Amino acid sequence: MSAPLHVVLGTGPAGTTLAEELLRRGHRVRTVDRSGRGGLPGAEAVAADLGDPAAARRAIEGADVVHHCVNVAYELQVEVMPRLQKVLLDAVQDTGARLVVMDTLYPYGPSLGEPLTEDTPWRATSRKGRMRAELDAAYLRAHEEGRARVVLARAADFYGPRVLNSSLGAATFPAALSGGTALALGSLDMPHSFTYIGDVARGLARLGEEPDAFGRVWHLPTVAAPTVRHTLDLVGQLTGVPFETHLLDSPRPWGPFDEGFMAEYAELFYQHTEPQVMDSSAFERTFGEAPTPLTEGLAATVAWYRAFLAAQAQPPAGH
Repeated sequence: MSAPLHVVLGTGPAGTTLAEELLRRGHRVRTVDRSGRGGLPGAEAVAADLGDPAAARRAIEGADVVHHCVNVAYELQVEVMPRLQKVLLDAVQDTGARLVVMDTLYPYGPSLGEPLTEDTPWRATSRKGRMRAELDAAYLRAHEEGRARVVLARAADFYGPRVLNSSLGAATFPAALSGGTALALGSLDMPHSFTYIGDVARGLARLGEEPDAFGRVWHLPTVAAPTVRHTLDLVGQLTGVPFETHLLDSPRPWGPFDEGFMAEYAELFYQHTEPQVMDSSAFERTFGEAPTPLTEGLAATVAWYRAFLAAQAQPPAGH
């Protein structure tokens, strides 16, 4: 009997790291993106426009589990995400595949200073948060009605190898390695949860292997929320390079976050001006999966950025 086929939609940091994890676990893996060039050794790579129902249906043909890790630019989310949901729900309904959805904390809205658990009410105040809440309700309704088998996996801000577009990403680590100026959002002394990309991958893979876990929201393994200051202090200890920190206390363009991005992100900036503490204890208890210690995850991230920056600095072959 052949190993289960897991189809990973999207080859960004989450999708690629998940595909690696699934291959390590002995699964057959197919990655899907627009180019078909995002594959890994041992995985099948397919090009598909997932907005096209026929193309999406072909892309997931034969899948036991489909992982929705497609990333959509902020300015396109409200328009594109609902259409993508309909296509994917119809496709998995037709094929019988289980659907694992990579989700965000946006449906909760402001935390009001309370830890976020799977039982926290959905009080989204942003357009993108309300849209995500509507999609999540539709996913769970499809599961309850027996039209599809769906599970939602939520994470806080990503960090780790390959993670560039994050509040703990390309605005932090290159500066920390070069002695430049790193960006911090909102407040240095508010606790703020960060989820290691390796834990995202392990959590998504585990959910895909656990049919009984479907029909609900899970918080992926995430360490107890440190303050941003403590996180940046650890980064400095790991790089051994003194660097400055620029605190952006309101959503203004800065460095890699241009005016267009910040205009779209402004409605979500509350995440950095109040405590954002994500509680993943339900997942940890149920599956016996502990999050990667913060120092360990940061060390892996520093090592990846060091290699990434060195590779970028190399002249092209033949020059």
